[in-house]
Amino acid sequence: MQASDRFNINSQLEHLQAKYVGTGHADLSRFEWAVNIQRDSYASYIGHYPMLAYFAIAANESIGRECYNFMQKMLLPCGLPPQRDED
Repeated sequence: MQASDRFNINSQLEHLQAKYVGTGHADLSRFEWAVNIQRDSYASYIGHYPMLAYFAIAANESIGRECYNFMQKMLLPCGLPPQRDED
């Protein structure tokens, strides 16, 4: 592997990280990563009707109510963010 190959791979990775928020970056905290994963999961559940119907049946709720519940959970999927140390 040459130095130009490494530069090309790194530039492609930086481009993906700038384009798609969920791919993360070097300064991403564990909490922010978990929030991205949870929100992506809820969005996928809402977007795939059979999955949404499955969750609705399992929770004994209507599909619309379950969709609403998932959207509400997307606001704070992992609770409040942890306190940051001010330097």
